[in-house]
Amino acid sequence: MEIVLWIVWFGTYLWGAVWFTLYIMHMFQQNSYKPREYREWMQVTGNIGRLLGKSLYAWISLLLIPFVSRGESVSFGFLTVACLMNGMTILVNKPRQAKKPLVYTPRVKRMLITTGILSAVVTVVASVIAGNITTGEAAYNGSVGVATGAFTLLLLFILLPVLVLFVNFLNRPIEKGVNQHYINDAARILKEMPNLTIIGVTGSYGKTSVKYYLSKLLSTQFSVLHTPGNYNTTLGVVRTIREQMKSFHEIFICEMGAREVGDIKEICDLVHPKYGIITSIGPQHLQSFHSIDNVIGTKFELADAIPEDGIVFLNYDNEYIRNHKTDKQIVSYGTVQEGATYCAYNISVSKEGSAFRMKDSTGKEYEFHTRLVGNHNVQNIAGAIAVANTLGIPMEKLIYPVKQLESVPHRLQLLKQGNRTILDDSYNSNKNGFKAALDTLAMFDDLRILMTPGMVELGEKQYSENKEVGMYAHDKCDYAILVGREQTKPIQDGLMETGFAANRMIIVDSLQEAFQMVNAIPGEKHKVVLIENDLPDNYT
Repeated sequence: MEIVLWIVWFGTYLWGAVWFTLYIMHMFQQNSYKPREYREWMQVTGNIGRLLGKSLYAWISLLLIPFVSRGESVSFGFLTVACLMNGMTILVNKPRQAKKPLVYTPRVKRMLITTGILSAVVTVVASVIAGNITTGEAAYNGSVGVATGAFTLLLLFILLPVLVLFVNFLNRPIEKGVNQHYINDAARILKEMPNLTIIGVTGSYGKTSVKYYLSKLLSTQFSVLHTPGNYNTTLGVVRTIREQMKSFHEIFICEMGAREVGDIKEICDLVHPKYGIITSIGPQHLQSFHSIDNVIGTKFELADAIPEDGIVFLNYDNEYIRNHKTDKQIVSYGTVQEGATYCAYNISVSKEGSAFRMKDSTGKEYEFHTRLVGNHNVQNIAGAIAVANTLGIPMEKLIYPVKQLESVPHRLQLLKQGNRTILDDSYNSNKNGFKAALDTLAMFDDLRILMTPGMVELGEKQYSENKEVGMYAHDKCDYAILVGREQTKPIQDGLMETGFAANRMIIVDSLQEAFQMVNAIPGEKHKVVLIENDLPDNYT
C-alpha cells in the first residue's frame, strides 16, 4: 500500500510539475529570454499572485511531508492528503489556450532537459544524504529517504520561477556558442552577396508596417527579401538570412527591434545597412530602457551605422526624431511638417480607405489612394514612398502599388464583420499610436466603441500615460469597454475626469466578454469597434 501511494504521489506531482514548468518556460520566452525583463515581470503584483496561486497546493503538500514519514512508519492519511494536493496542483496548472503559445525552440528544449537533470540530481543527493544521516551508517533508510526526496521535489517546484534563471545561467555558455555559430554563418552569407542593398527599419512603432509597405513597393522593380513577422531580434534576422536569403535577392529589408541599449547596434554590426528608416520614437519599453533618452539613443544606433554614401530616412512628424541631430545624409517624410522632403497632405478618410497627395523632389504633385485608414497609416506609406522613390522608382509607378497595399494584421486593420466594422489595432499599443487610432475612430459617423486593456511596459509612466489616453478618448468614442478592472484603472480615471458618461464605460474581465458586451449595446446604428492593444500571455 505504501509503495502504491508513493507511486501515485510521484505521478501526480510529475504531472503538475511538468505543466508548471512549461508555464514558467512560456513566460521566460515571452520576456525574450532576458533575465532582467523576466525578473521585472515576476515583481508585478498580479504576477506574484498568479505564481502563488499555481504553487499554493505544492506549499500545502510541502508542509504535509514531514508528517508523512515518522521513522520507519508512514502515515497513510497524510500521504493520501498529499496526493490530493498534487491533484489540485494539476487542476490549477492546466494549460489554457495562449495567444502566442510556447514555441519549443532548441533553446527551450535544452532548458527543459537541464531543468529535469538538475531536479533529479538534487533530489537523489538530498534523499541519500537524509537516509545516511538518519541511520548513522551507510545503509539507506527508505522511508525517510523517499520522504526527503518528495520534500525536495516540492521545494524545487515552489522555487521553479527562480530556478529557471539559474538554468539559463548554466546553459549560457552553450547558448552563446550556438548563437555565435549561427551569427557567423549569416555573416558569411551576406559577405558572399556584395551587391545586396540592405535597408534597416526601426522605431518605437510603425516599423513593421513600413517594412511591409516598402517591400510591396520595391518589389515592383527589385527582388526583395524582408524579415517576416516579428523576426526583429539579432537571432530573428540571422534565421531569416540563413533560411530565406537567395543569390537572386537584390534588396534586404531588415526590421530591427530593441528592448535594451545596444540591441540595434548589434543587428547593424551583422548586416551593415546602407539605408535606414527611423519611423518613430516614443516612451515604449521604459521598464527596460528606463528613460526616453535611452530609447532615442538606441533607435539612432541605426543612423550611426549608415555609411557616408548612405541615407537615413526620418519621420519628421515625430518631435524626438526631428530634434535629434545626426551628421548623416537625411531624407525626411511625414504628414504634418511641411518642410519634410516627402510630405503627404490633403488627407481624407472614409470607410473605403484613405486618399492623399504628395510631391516628388521636383515639386510635381501626385494623388494616391489606399484601402488603409488612419493618419499614421498614411504616414507610414509616405515613408515607404520616400525610400522607393529615392531608390529610383518614379512616383507615377508607385500609385497602383499603393492602391493595392493591404493592412498589416492587427495594426489598424479594417475588417467587416456582419453589422459591425472592426478596427483591429491590437498589436503592442503605445500612446501615440493609441491616440492616432482614436482619431481614426472619431472620423466614423457610426456608433463608435473603444475596446482596450490599456498599455503596459511603461515603467513609472504606466499610470500617467494610460490616464492621458483615457482623457483623450472621451470625445472620440461613444462607449468604452475596458478589459481588466485594475489594469484599466488609469483609463477609467481619465475618462471620468473629462466627464465621460459612467453608464457608457463597461468593465469586463476578458476579450471574449468584451465582444459579448458589444453585441449587447443597444442601437440601430452600425457599430465601429476599435480594438486597441491585446496584452500578451505574460500580462493576462
